[in-house]
Amino acid sequence: MIIEIVGPGADAARESIAAVTADWGHPAHAISSTAAVTRPDTKGVDPVAVTALLLSVPSAVLAVTDIADRIRKRRRADELIERARQLSTEQTTARLVRADHSVDLATLTSDQLLDLIADEPQAD
Repeated sequence: MIIEIVGPGADAARESIAAVTADWGHPAHAISSTAAVTRPDTKGVDPVAVTALLLSVPSAVLAVTDIADRIRKRRRADELIERARQLSTEQTTARLVRADHSVDLATLTSDQLLDLIADEPQAD
Protein backbone atom coordinates (compact mmCIF):
# COMPACT_ATOMS: atom_id res chain seq x y z
CA MET A 1 0.00 0.00 0.00
CA ILE A 2 1.28 3.44 -0.88
CA ILE A 3 0.13 6.49 1.00
CA GLU A 4 1.28 9.80 -0.39
CA ILE A 5 1.25 12.72 2.02
CA VAL A 6 1.57 16.19 0.55
CA GLY A 7 1.09 19.55 2.20
CA PRO A 8 2.44 21.86 4.88
CA GLY A 9 1.98 19.37 7.73
CA ALA A 10 3.27 16.40 5.76
CA ASP A 11 6.09 15.55 8.17
CA ALA A 12 3.82 15.38 11.23
CA ALA A 13 1.19 13.46 9.27
CA ARG A 14 3.85 11.03 8.04
CA GLU A 15 4.98 10.34 11.61
CA SER A 16 1.37 9.83 12.72
CA ILE A 17 0.65 7.41 9.89
CA ALA A 18 3.94 5.60 10.53
CA ALA A 19 2.94 5.05 14.17
CA VAL A 20 -0.40 3.55 13.12
CA THR A 21 1.03 1.28 10.44
CA ALA A 22 3.78 0.10 12.79
CA ASP A 23 1.05 -1.16 15.15
CA TRP A 24 -0.34 -3.19 12.23
CA GLY A 25 3.06 -4.75 11.63
CA HIS A 26 3.76 -2.73 8.49
CA PRO A 27 6.58 -0.22 8.95
CA ALA A 28 6.41 2.95 6.88
CA HIS A 29 9.14 3.82 4.43
CA ALA A 30 9.62 7.41 3.40
CA ILE A 31 10.73 8.30 -0.10
CA SER A 32 11.85 11.70 -1.19
CA SER A 33 9.14 13.89 -2.60
CA THR A 34 11.33 14.68 -5.59
CA ALA A 35 11.52 11.04 -6.62
CA ALA A 36 9.32 10.31 -9.57
CA VAL A 37 6.81 7.63 -8.83
CA THR A 38 6.28 5.45 -11.85
CA ARG A 39 3.11 3.47 -11.87
CA PRO A 40 2.61 0.57 -14.24
CA ASP A 41 -1.09 1.37 -14.54
CA THR A 42 -0.70 4.84 -16.03
CA LYS A 43 -1.58 3.66 -19.53
CA GLY A 44 -4.92 4.02 -21.26
CA VAL A 45 -7.94 1.79 -20.86
CA ASP A 46 -7.13 -1.86 -20.29
CA PRO A 47 -9.51 -3.94 -22.43
CA VAL A 48 -9.24 -6.93 -20.10
CA ALA A 49 -10.25 -4.78 -17.11
CA VAL A 50 -13.20 -3.31 -19.02
CA THR A 51 -14.32 -6.81 -20.03
CA ALA A 52 -14.04 -8.03 -16.44
CA LEU A 53 -16.06 -5.05 -15.27
CA LEU A 54 -18.79 -5.69 -17.81
CA LEU A 55 -18.93 -9.37 -16.87
CA SER A 56 -19.22 -8.54 -13.17
CA VAL A 57 -22.23 -6.23 -13.60
CA PRO A 58 -24.88 -9.02 -13.82
CA SER A 59 -23.64 -10.66 -10.63
CA ALA A 60 -23.66 -7.29 -8.88
CA VAL A 61 -27.24 -6.69 -9.98
CA LEU A 62 -28.18 -10.14 -8.71
CA ALA A 63 -26.52 -9.42 -5.36
CA VAL A 64 -28.44 -6.16 -4.99
CA THR A 65 -31.67 -7.94 -5.87
CA ASP A 66 -30.95 -10.61 -3.26
CA ILE A 67 -30.28 -7.95 -0.64
CA ALA A 68 -33.51 -6.13 -1.47
CA ASP A 69 -35.42 -9.42 -1.25
CA ARG A 70 -33.81 -10.18 2.12
CA ILE A 71 -34.81 -6.74 3.44
CA ARG A 72 -38.45 -7.31 2.43
CA LYS A 73 -38.43 -10.76 4.01
CA ARG A 74 -36.88 -9.37 7.22
CA ARG A 75 -39.70 -6.85 7.54
CA ARG A 76 -42.28 -9.60 7.20
CA ALA A 77 -40.35 -11.81 9.64
CA ASP A 78 -40.21 -8.93 12.12
CA GLU A 79 -43.98 -8.52 11.86
CA LEU A 80 -44.51 -12.24 12.42
CA ILE A 81 -42.17 -12.33 15.41
CA GLU A 82 -43.76 -9.23 16.92
CA ARG A 83 -47.17 -10.83 16.58
CA ALA A 84 -45.85 -14.00 18.24
CA ARG A 85 -44.51 -11.88 21.11
CA GLN A 86 -47.90 -10.20 21.51
CA LEU A 87 -49.54 -13.61 21.61
CA SER A 88 -47.07 -14.81 24.24
CA THR A 89 -48.28 -12.07 26.58
CA GLU A 90 -51.73 -13.63 26.23
CA GLN A 91 -50.33 -17.07 27.22
CA THR A 92 -50.40 -18.25 23.60
CA THR A 93 -47.33 -19.67 21.89
CA ALA A 94 -46.58 -19.51 18.17
CA ARG A 95 -44.01 -22.08 17.09
CA LEU A 96 -42.20 -22.80 13.87
CA VAL A 97 -42.49 -26.55 13.40
CA ARG A 98 -39.76 -28.33 11.48
CA ALA A 99 -39.25 -32.00 10.73
CA ASP A 100 -36.74 -32.46 13.54
CA HIS A 101 -37.80 -29.85 16.12
CA SER A 102 -39.94 -26.79 16.76
CA VAL A 103 -38.92 -23.29 17.81
CA ASP A 104 -40.87 -20.59 19.64
CA LEU A 105 -41.20 -17.67 17.22
CA ALA A 106 -41.14 -15.12 20.02
CA THR A 107 -37.57 -16.10 20.90
CA LEU A 108 -36.15 -15.68 17.39
CA THR A 109 -34.65 -12.73 15.59
CA SER A 110 -35.73 -12.03 12.03
CA ASP A 111 -32.42 -13.33 10.66
CA GLN A 112 -32.72 -16.55 12.65
CA LEU A 113 -36.25 -17.09 11.34
CA LEU A 114 -35.18 -16.48 7.74
CA ASP A 115 -32.24 -18.87 8.14
CA LEU A 116 -34.51 -21.56 9.57
CA ILE A 117 -36.96 -21.12 6.70
CA ALA A 118 -34.15 -21.21 4.14
CA ASP A 119 -32.83 -24.47 5.63
CA GLU A 120 -36.26 -26.11 5.35
CA PRO A 121 -36.47 -28.63 2.47
CA GLN A 122 -38.84 -27.55 -0.28
CA ALA A 123 -42.10 -29.44 -0.61
CA ASP A 124 -42.56 -30.97 -4.05
